Amino acid sequence: MADPQEIKQHFWKKLADSPFVMIGLEGGGHHEPLTAQLDQEQVDTIFFFIGKDNRLAQGGKTMAQFVAKGHDFFACLSGNARIDNDFGMVDKLWNSQVEAWFPGGKSDPNLALLRFDVDDAEMWETDVSLAGKVKMLFGGKIKAGDEGSHAVVGTTAEATGA
Repeated sequence: MADPQEIKQHFWKKLADSPFVMIGLEGGGHHEPLTAQLDQEQVDTIFFFIGKDNRLAQGGKTMAQFVAKGHDFFACLSGNARIDNDFGMVDKLWNSQVEAWFPGGKSDPNLALLRFDVDDAEMWETDVSLAGKVKMLFGGKIKAGDEGSHAVVGTTAEATGA
């Protein structure tokens, strides 16, 4: 079983590899899929380019769910979202995928940069052991050490003190 620090490192690697999350305001209806923009200098922060008319633009308490591309890692994140149109950050995170959604470029009048500050998270890594996979294949029972790792964390920072 991995320790929480290792799970947090895996989370950021998995999110970078497949940066799609379901995110929504608490009590604000259904969550929606958005593409995360990551800045390694921002601990516990995920950015999203959205339209100013998006329901998330009002900000507030927010929940986000992440499922890794291989369905071997899951995370539920809670925190606060707010618009942060720092042009330096917009410029830093801008890419061709974002430009496809905002034809007016970085100065598109509908462009907003949503900043999601993570307060806490719960993460699950389903690294089923070889013995566990054989048991599942033949209908055996999975024991506690066979199923993977789980962590409840107050920060998603990869290293203590970061």
